[in-house]
Amino acid sequence: MSDEAVQITARGPRADAEAAAAALEANPATEALTFSILEEDEDRDVWRIDAFPTESHEQAAIEALLAGYPTLRVMTEALADADWLAMALSGLPPVRAGRFFVYGAHDGGLAPASTVNLRIEAGAAFGTGHHGTTVGCLQAFHDLLKQRRFARVLDVGCGTGVLAIAAARTGSPIAVGTDIDAPSVRIANENAELNGARARFVHASGLNHPEVRRDGPYDLAFANILAPPLVALSQDIKLALKPGGIAILSGLLRTQQRRVLAAYTSKGFRLVRRIHRDAWATLVLRKS
Repeated sequence: MSDEAVQITARGPRADAEAAAAALEANPATEALTFSILEEDEDRDVWRIDAFPTESHEQAAIEALLAGYPTLRVMTEALADADWLAMALSGLPPVRAGRFFVYGAHDGGLAPASTVNLRIEAGAAFGTGHHGTTVGCLQAFHDLLKQRRFARVLDVGCGTGVLAIAAARTGSPIAVGTDIDAPSVRIANENAELNGARARFVHASGLNHPEVRRDGPYDLAFANILAPPLVALSQDIKLALKPGGIAILSGLLRTQQRRVLAAYTSKGFRLVRRIHRDAWATLVLRKS
């Protein structure tokens, strides 16, 4: 770990902020980085990147990379010696995405009676529901549920488990999540218990794990991960789905859509829909 927790913020025009975010994602030195990108001021075309390095070498790599974008104003701040992740999460408002209402323990009293309420505690895992990619996945799933139900659902890179839990809570009898990060799998299973959801989560580095394969082929697969692993997993996700199965893909910037879409169309998928939220994109595809 670095000597102190820091937050690196970069502000500037959308094109340069998106290019820098894509470079952070592609750089091996920052591949595990937690960061976000959002529009801060529409009228002035100001977009903001917030990055939270956990190692000194990661901090140095971020600062060196951002220095290559002179239009971005970069600031590094020390975070207070406290559980800043928990503090940040406690300040996040609940999120509504279609029929889904995602909240933390601090907002339990705000959950409406008319929505599918998902209490998600993040801990060290990604996917509280507040990120544009998670909201995009939930919105896409909400819209698909107007037309059909999905008996078997797979969540690739499950993080907190919010997507598989959403499936289980809306009638999917089989909802399986997988993640390469063991703490995320533990947190996801805890969240499933919190929500009374019959979803299960497997610690696995791919989709060939016996506990993942035994419930396939799946009717729907979520993959809210990064663009490079989305491309790398295109064949595995194809094999995991039934003919006519749906893939909801996110974790990619708008600038990365063409690359990801090309990988899946070459495997026989057809684009059904795109959802954009801030700089992020969600793709809904159907396996032919």
